[in-house]
Amino acid sequence: MNNKLTEKRIYDVLIVGSGVAGMYGALQFDENTDVLLLAKYGKDVSNSNLAQGGIAAVLDLEDDSYDLHVQDTMIAGGQANDIEAVDTLVREGPDDVRIIMEQMGVDFDRNDDGTLDKTLEGGHCRRRIMHYKDSTGAEMVRKLIAETEKRKNIEFSCDTTLYSLSRVKSGFRADIIKNGELASVFCSYCILCTGGIGRIYKYTTNPKTATGDGIRIAYELGAKIKDLSYIQFHPTAFNSEDGEQFLISESVRGEGAVLKNCKKERFMHRYDERLELAPRDVVSKSIILESRRTGSNNFYLDITHEDGDFIKWRFPGIYQGCMRYGVDMTKDLVPIFPCQHYLMGGIETDLDAKTTVPRLYAAGECANTGVHGKNRLASNSLLEALVFSRRAAQDIKRCIAAGFPAVTEYPSPLEQPENGAPVPKGLKAEIRSILQRSYFVLPDHGAVRSGLRQIDNILKRLKGGSYAITTDFCEALSMATNAYIILKEVDDR
Repeated sequence: MNNKLTEKRIYDVLIVGSGVAGMYGALQFDENTDVLLLAKYGKDVSNSNLAQGGIAAVLDLEDDSYDLHVQDTMIAGGQANDIEAVDTLVREGPDDVRIIMEQMGVDFDRNDDGTLDKTLEGGHCRRRIMHYKDSTGAEMVRKLIAETEKRKNIEFSCDTTLYSLSRVKSGFRADIIKNGELASVFCSYCILCTGGIGRIYKYTTNPKTATGDGIRIAYELGAKIKDLSYIQFHPTAFNSEDGEQFLISESVRGEGAVLKNCKKERFMHRYDERLELAPRDVVSKSIILESRRTGSNNFYLDITHEDGDFIKWRFPGIYQGCMRYGVDMTKDLVPIFPCQHYLMGGIETDLDAKTTVPRLYAAGECANTGVHGKNRLASNSLLEALVFSRRAAQDIKRCIAAGFPAVTEYPSPLEQPENGAPVPKGLKAEIRSILQRSYFVLPDHGAVRSGLRQIDNILKRLKGGSYAITTDFCEALSMATNAYIILKEVDDR
């Protein structure tokens, strides 16, 4: 189905999204279960593929413990986490990490004696983060793609956008856009793994896929959306005018980098005793407060005191990324500033990744499992993607084994509107500007209220107009829907 619309129309499971959650979930099903896996763009275009730092898991109970990982996660999340979900993540996650290493060939850096080279990141009290240089997500995605390509029961469709889901007896009708054409397929179960909402912001570390499509689709189906305004702003993105910001991983600070203000002075001691290794939300807020104190948005990350050869070996991707801007991180201060990075809220799920809509599941960044609370602990996201996509698949397999009825084909009347118009030029940019000025690190409540009115008008315009059903329209609708929910939550607080 990579180059044309599929001739097959009925599947056991539809999985939307080709990040770690989508692919690991797909790999849980045996050859007797037909799985359709959708990638909106290429197989490797996802937030997962951009994950630099690593994956946090307690593999060694001599120097670490599950309780300590739970404690760190709860502290980072402001104690707003679901303790049962956190406990599930921490205790089950290590086995999933072993599976991807031992059965799927995922490679993590090792010491000279063959032991795993674990690093430290903000909010962690122990070195428990496994990594592959500074491109851990890309390594995981590469190996998972290779595994999915071996499975005859998994059909992988690239350049395919899910526009809508409709409930039918024993499943769903999925309306998709493939190469500009519309088609409908049917599935007994659906797992949404569509990632975050970063592209509703002017500056984000997220790729072009992250427009909140899965959240919008679940919302339209009546699924409960929870805490969508719990958004993480990463403190150390490379400070440029690019819309997609280049991330300077948490692990750089874990290896000794320090933050400096416009006067080239360290400042974190003014805000938190944990200094640069405080949780991300604390560091981002500290930078904003320091910018107000100094009257400047010029901030830097300094790791020049560490060995240059070590920096190049440990952070090859970040080193090359900085060099593209003419900054040699072994010698120069790296200009940084917070930007949108991660979504803690999303589609509410239980411990089996079930939403409030029967047969609909969500995993990864689009889901609100309760694991992260108000702020995600560094390197918990890839672990969450593994644990809860596996749990979703296990629950679906239990339903299939119990003989739950399967979907059958229904009429699919979705058609392009006559003379459908393209999305108005500049509409997406307007949404991004509204979010950027109204709710960035510390909300501006006056701007939130005016922004909410503007977004409401944009939504009415999109829903009331006659627009061609394209990926561009789908993304604009998703962006506006997510922006509305976020600003409404903030305004209601």
